[in-house]
Amino acid sequence: MGAFEDPLISQLRGGEFKNLTRFDGLGNGLYVGSKEGVTEAIKAALAAPEISKAKEISDVVPKEKFKVDEFPSSIAYYAMDVVKAKYPKIAEELPVSASKGMRLLNKLINSHLHNNWRTHFSDGIAVLKPIRTHMTAIVEPAVQLAEYLAQCPSSPIMSSCPPNNKNCKPCVASAPMRISTPPIFRNNSNLYTIGVVPHPWTTTSSDAFTTAIDVPFIRRRSNRDHWLTLATKEILGTGVSTSPRLVKFKEAVASPYGAAHSVWFTAEKNYPDDIDWHFGFIVPRSGAHDGKSQTPVPGPERRPADPVRDPLDGVLPSEKELKKERELLEYAKMMGTTPEQQRLIRAIEAWNLGDVEA
Repeated sequence: MGAFEDPLISQLRGGEFKNLTRFDGLGNGLYVGSKEGVTEAIKAALAAPEISKAKEISDVVPKEKFKVDEFPSSIAYYAMDVVKAKYPKIAEELPVSASKGMRLLNKLINSHLHNNWRTHFSDGIAVLKPIRTHMTAIVEPAVQLAEYLAQCPSSPIMSSCPPNNKNCKPCVASAPMRISTPPIFRNNSNLYTIGVVPHPWTTTSSDAFTTAIDVPFIRRRSNRDHWLTLATKEILGTGVSTSPRLVKFKEAVASPYGAAHSVWFTAEKNYPDDIDWHFGFIVPRSGAHDGKSQTPVPGPERRPADPVRDPLDGVLPSEKELKKERELLEYAKMMGTTPEQQRLIRAIEAWNLGDVEA
């Protein structure tokens, strides 16, 4: 469990290995090598007469085949001796019920992975919202995902640390991750970005707050590539054409660095069910209590004030406005079912080539 930039994790991600390598202290936990090197080691192990007595493959493979590296600080190895030493609650359960003990261990590892992810983004989670008005419904699912990610993970051993980081910073419910909805994309390694990219029709109808849109409206009253221009305003300014903006945006979305520091969705489609695979841990699917006590009623005036909203987060819509926003979004999802709608879609896409490509 290490950072995206960790040398060993970067090497593993690259998939190119010169030597067959094992790591001191990891036992059978991790071997690294090329396909040919691994194949040779397996053949040598199978041919060894003492294989039935070996505890590790390295016991029966000639030592010269392995390069031995020092214990990697970025790898968490939950070997049985480690579990007994660091997590006795789980170790005590394993002899009683192996299945229950392994489920507890799985839950513990998941909580460590989640908390490890949280600690890498000290500036919190940003849900990108370039257009400040009438876009709350569009980013609602993203804000909900951010709230799930920001909460402390459930764990059978609260405040525990992974075996490779005894000085980790346990999650504290009273100090949750900050969630913001900035109008611009920030290339900040300490900030995780969740982006929702709307189709130009969705952007235009939501911004205008109406579905009464025709070709003259598109040409005369809508802003060209409005979403992309605003999203990249901070990193590229205002006097840059669409092409450089697209390149920068594609880097944020598609590069390995971007994939580790952000996740992107389209506004008109449901979020994927396999989002856990993107993060590498099971994302909570329900809210959690924030762990803060409140003064009981009566006496609400003595309760702590709500957190001060960042002006960059924009103005919250009224219930009536939010209902209209949701209706416009649902209309956008169904858009394109008639020849006239298809004609409007083609017109608005031709007018917003940058937003379409985004």
